[in-house]
Amino acid sequence: MSTEIEELTRLPKNDPTELFRYRDGIYAPELVAAAVTELDFFSWLAKSPADGKAISVLRGLAERPVDVMLTLFRAMGLVEKRGEVFHPTETAREFLVRDSPRFLGPYYSSFLGRPGCRELLAALRSGKPGGWASGEDERPWAQSMEHDAFAQQFTSAMDSRGLNLGPVLARRLELKGRTHLLDIAGGSGIYACCIVAAHSQIKATVFEKPPVDRVARGCIASRGCSGRVEVSAGDIFDGPLPSGFDVHLWSNALHDWNEPAVRALLEKSFAALPPGGLVVIHDAHINREKTGPLSTAAYSVFLMVTTEGKCYSIGEMEGFLDDAGFGNIQYYSSAADHSVITARKPGRQVPLVLAANESESLESG
Repeated sequence: MSTEIEELTRLPKNDPTELFRYRDGIYAPELVAAAVTELDFFSWLAKSPADGKAISVLRGLAERPVDVMLTLFRAMGLVEKRGEVFHPTETAREFLVRDSPRFLGPYYSSFLGRPGCRELLAALRSGKPGGWASGEDERPWAQSMEHDAFAQQFTSAMDSRGLNLGPVLARRLELKGRTHLLDIAGGSGIYACCIVAAHSQIKATVFEKPPVDRVARGCIASRGCSGRVEVSAGDIFDGPLPSGFDVHLWSNALHDWNEPAVRALLEKSFAALPPGGLVVIHDAHINREKTGPLSTAAYSVFLMVTTEGKCYSIGEMEGFLDDAGFGNIQYYSSAADHSVITARKPGRQVPLVLAANESESLESG
């Protein structure tokens, strides 16, 4: 095994989870500031407890970002849900409601003029993403990806994350009896490369839109994986997905899109996979109760501002897969706040979907 490919099978010596959290959670404190100051959200909620849809309508906010905001505030212990109705917690009532003598609104007010706060307020009201990470380019992320320089920069960023997460994902997967994986919207191809390095019988194809497909070819070649990982150019929203694959991988891809789009994409996977085919969703997932984890809820705020998506809950993903026709849905934890949800298209039976080494961690390699 070449040195480049061997590196794809190694786990980090140390755990980078906190470093990912610092970056991914950067917008969450600013959402608290925007809610306390501009929206005076907790004062309003104390007087008018409501469900998510009513909050959207009555406050003139879009449903997707309201869902993200409420999930974050539940994870922070600032909002609680009784039935379907949201209420401020005792902590929020003491410190974030305007008529409380301990109200901290003035302490947060100086942050309201920050670009991040303004972006958050715009996203809350419109439901549409702004520019990527408060950059000077105000085009939404998906449009920026059509330009070479941004596509190269963004793909390199996701590649650095994938080199730390990919080896753990590859170890989690049991792919006995599988032969060809389609890494959909696979960016640099890092996850496909890690998987073929760990599973000698697997070949992979990265399905990416230009110009990212060209970036992917270079990354795959630099890792010595061109013989087993190919690249196919295409648009996930333009026509059916390619056929001829018995595994579909969606790694950190579905979180970029809204619910109708995610449903449509999983339906495309179901249509393209053969009977017994496996779909693998590798992402950061909110828990079923949508109360956390806090780190994932904070990351969801980042996605809410910069993309059309969010971090979906385990229950939401299970519902999407079930509605698409998949069965045998399983959930497993992975590295750095990520997890794996797998499902099969009914038909031919294949051995176990995932390895049983649940205790494996980043420190084990």
